[in-house]
Amino acid sequence: MTSFPSTIVEAGAALRAGELTSVELIRTVLARADKIDADLGCFLARFDDDALSAAATADAELAAGTDRGPLHGIPLGIKDLLAAREGPTTAHSLVPSRVAPPGVDAEAVARLRDRGAVIVGKTSLSEYALGAPDPDAGLPLPRNPWDREHWPGGSSSGTASGLAAGLFLGGLGTDTGGSIRIPAACCGITGLKPTYGRVSKSRCIPLAYSLDTVGPMARTAEDCAVLLQVISGQASNDATSADEPVPNYISALTGDLSGVRVGVERVHHGTQVGADPEVVARVEEAVKDLERAGAIVEEITIEHRQIADAATRVIMHTEAFTQHRPTLRDRWHDYGPFTRLLLTHGAFLSASDYVQAQRVRSLVRAEVKQLLKRVDVIVTPTVGVPAPRLDADFVALMPLFFTGVWNLTGNPALSLPVGPVRGLPVGMQIVGRPFAEATVLRVGDAYQRRTDWHRRRPEERDDARSDAPDHA
Repeated sequence: MTSFPSTIVEAGAALRAGELTSVELIRTVLARADKIDADLGCFLARFDDDALSAAATADAELAAGTDRGPLHGIPLGIKDLLAAREGPTTAHSLVPSRVAPPGVDAEAVARLRDRGAVIVGKTSLSEYALGAPDPDAGLPLPRNPWDREHWPGGSSSGTASGLAAGLFLGGLGTDTGGSIRIPAACCGITGLKPTYGRVSKSRCIPLAYSLDTVGPMARTAEDCAVLLQVISGQASNDATSADEPVPNYISALTGDLSGVRVGVERVHHGTQVGADPEVVARVEEAVKDLERAGAIVEEITIEHRQIADAATRVIMHTEAFTQHRPTLRDRWHDYGPFTRLLLTHGAFLSASDYVQAQRVRSLVRAEVKQLLKRVDVIVTPTVGVPAPRLDADFVALMPLFFTGVWNLTGNPALSLPVGPVRGLPVGMQIVGRPFAEATVLRVGDAYQRRTDWHRRRPEERDDARSDAPDHA
């Protein structure tokens, strides 16, 4: 091979062509982690011996003609909210969790492993998927590989950072208010929050049960489709998983958007709400690329957009406080200060607040349903600013995370990179109808066939627009 593969699809082709073995692949990513992860903070636990053993098994199976599919022999990182049989699930906290007995996988992890994927480790996150970076906790501090003084996004920090840095080729995150899409935007990778119920949450530590989702993270929409194909579908041990047919996501990636209707929401996502004008400009340029691929673009407005954010926060904080109330009482000082602050917001919300938030949820769902009769997808920025510094005021930045409304409604939403702003990646968000992940991924893949932002690596930082891909 002329270069080391950077995507799942490329690595799979190399494995089947005999240009690379899974053992070589795993050794390479582990060696890279040895070199940079002490500074980057992507891993909470590494499973080097188990990963190399699984890779050797994958090589032997492929040599014998047993092919488990596109993930066979591929290294993946798993957010440490999801159980993996190699070790405990910590949620990046000093407060112990009992999400699963030892030696048991989360449903999504088990499905990946059954298809031959190699789990190289558990990745770092915001504490219990809610806190901010806490340098005093004595745990790894996740950093952005594009600039280590900046946040990699949260809460699925380590999965996004590790993908960008080349420590694995795909992974799993969770998303309650943007926790897959925000780090995807901050780190310049691709991440999908599926429809609520599309992927089982079995043996995943909950944050807010009516908002939580598990989803794929990778360099490309195509790789996310490969991962989603495996982890989707109803699970008997998860009452929230949906009994919906799982289409062929990969075959939907045609590269052609002829006739696809794209609604661009500008009113609540532009400079009038504090978004960086350069971020908005990057997204607008990406929208032009969608038009060049055949899409029909029109402007839309989500009338109740701002109250939707408030309702999302009320539901999240109420459900999270309910989940953590016993351990907050008994282990208060073991939680990080920012995590304690956010969790205890729920103590000041009433049953009436929660009911009113659910009423708003019904209102916004109905509004979005009507909009998605006019258009096939809705496009917005993912985050209104590039990745903030680690010492930023994260509470003040929350209005610029344009993600939580889609947890409120349950719609699928994809973030993918659309170029740098001041040396840091920024993302575009593509939202679809419930269980229409195939359409969302098709739009994302068509954009990525015309651009190469998803292939840029941290060592290739460049703000010059003259270096942008040819859009002709």
